[in-house]
Amino acid sequence: MRSAGCTVWFTGLPCSGKTTIAKRLEKELASRAVSVEQLDGDEIRTHFSAGVGFDKGERSLHLQRVAYLCHLLTKHGVIVLASFVSPYREQRDYARHLIGSNRFLEVYVNCPLEVCVKRDVKGMYKKALAGEIQQFTGVSDPYEEPLTAELILRTDQESVEVSAATLLAYLEQRCFIPHHPSVVSSSRSAV
Repeated sequence: MRSAGCTVWFTGLPCSGKTTIAKRLEKELASRAVSVEQLDGDEIRTHFSAGVGFDKGERSLHLQRVAYLCHLLTKHGVIVLASFVSPYREQRDYARHLIGSNRFLEVYVNCPLEVCVKRDVKGMYKKALAGEIQQFTGVSDPYEEPLTAELILRTDQESVEVSAATLLAYLEQRCFIPHHPSVVSSSRSAV
């Protein structure tokens, strides 16, 4: 099914649930035969930005590349689910400008730091808190919360299914995908 392309840019602290929600949403969109691509920060760094570090300049370079890839996919009718910490507003604003504000949906996956630490199966927060990892977002590097996010998902308060259903309803409301009768109606509204 042909959809109007857009980029759903998930941003939030590491382990906030960005990729988990994106994968759930990807599965639902694919089941509807919607053209969708899910881009994950870890995978893209491995295959697309290998060797790019984590200081502010290198993060910006990495995310500029990602934004351009999202731009290309979006203009060809793909719904891109981009899961990146993207800690600085300037980086997200660049992506919004490049992709186009009418095709860019910033989704703030808001989860308290202490919950993210508990979810961390890789032990990255533990290492960052011990000083073994430098420039770790939320610990030794800042995270600038979005000021203009289209949606805010509180993953400490709702399930993955509720978050995905909220996003599906929003994509339908904005006419990026056709209305589908099986979408669980969400009482949540866009912010």
